[in-house]
Amino acid sequence: MRRLDTIFRLGIKELRSLRADLALVFLILYTFTVAVYTVATGQKFEVENAAVAVVDDDRSELSRDIRHALLPPYFKPAVQIGADEVDRALDTGRFMFVIEIPPKFESDVLAARRPSVLLNIDATAMSQAGNGAVYIQNIVAQQVLAYTQRRESGSATPVDLVVRARFNPNLQSSWFTSVMQVINNVTMLSVILAGAALIREREHGTIEHLLVMPVTPTEIMLAKIWSNGLVIVVASVLSLAIVVQKLLGVPIAGSLALFTVGAVLYQVSVTSLGLLIATFTGSMPQFSLLVLPILIIMNLLSGSTTPMESMPAWLQAVMQVSPSTHFVAFAQATLYRGAGAATVWPYLAALAVISVGFLTVSLLRFRTAIASYR
Repeated sequence: MRRLDTIFRLGIKELRSLRADLALVFLILYTFTVAVYTVATGQKFEVENAAVAVVDDDRSELSRDIRHALLPPYFKPAVQIGADEVDRALDTGRFMFVIEIPPKFESDVLAARRPSVLLNIDATAMSQAGNGAVYIQNIVAQQVLAYTQRRESGSATPVDLVVRARFNPNLQSSWFTSVMQVINNVTMLSVILAGAALIREREHGTIEHLLVMPVTPTEIMLAKIWSNGLVIVVASVLSLAIVVQKLLGVPIAGSLALFTVGAVLYQVSVTSLGLLIATFTGSMPQFSLLVLPILIIMNLLSGSTTPMESMPAWLQAVMQVSPSTHFVAFAQATLYRGAGAATVWPYLAALAVISVGFLTVSLLRFRTAIASYR
């Protein structure tokens, strides 16, 4: 009980030190409010207002149907250009898509000659280019099918494909980016706050005060972990409830209480990592330079940006050591798909094991670092 009381009081001291650091307080508030909102509303993966041109060498009813089917909000009104303008239009970035409809296209369709339509794409904006190409292919196929049915037998297609998108029926990218931005912010700030707490002790000279007190390195480290972790967990839950659900209108399918349990386990590993990195540095600039590549790898390769399945097999195996990989999978299952504890327990178990490992290594290094200050 005495050790628990010591850890609690040292943690309160950490919270007071954090409150006095206005720069870090501002960073926390900004990261979980403005940053989440701006990224969710500004970073879009779906096609919106894409510039498209049509080279209509057929000038038939079918080619006009295809041109008029390219409608907002996905595309701007299609512009007719000549074949000699295609290269310059793409080189200058005037259009993202250029559709070339060949001569006798309508008659070849009716004669079942399977004519080709050329789609030129400016793939500079890779995400919009890929999604837009699929949209245009579907539009062309639908218009050709509707035209042939109208001109010939009028019979329906033999197969009726019914698409049902689960968990995000309108395929809005903001539903994905907003939640994943909160998750990435948890990783980033957990490492930064924990490392900054130790460096702040050294820069202010208060580490010497702790060393003459009847406290152990384990108590000092655990106090930093629970206090900084508490700040991040509370900030992330409030961000999900207020910014994501209320302001952005993104539904949270699962339980925030279950998410909190996983976030607490995750905090043990990432705050331990932050303290571990801080023991190898002597100042905040050094800490920042060392932690930056680690955070980039943890965020980009955790599955929050691209699916783990799209990565090489060896990289997937390596990233299983990172706690962010399991936390992202846990958060996606809980917050997007409404999974319960019976479904996500493997992720929680992996987080617990990794947290113990990170905590042990960090504690050993922390004891060595503390001994060097004496």
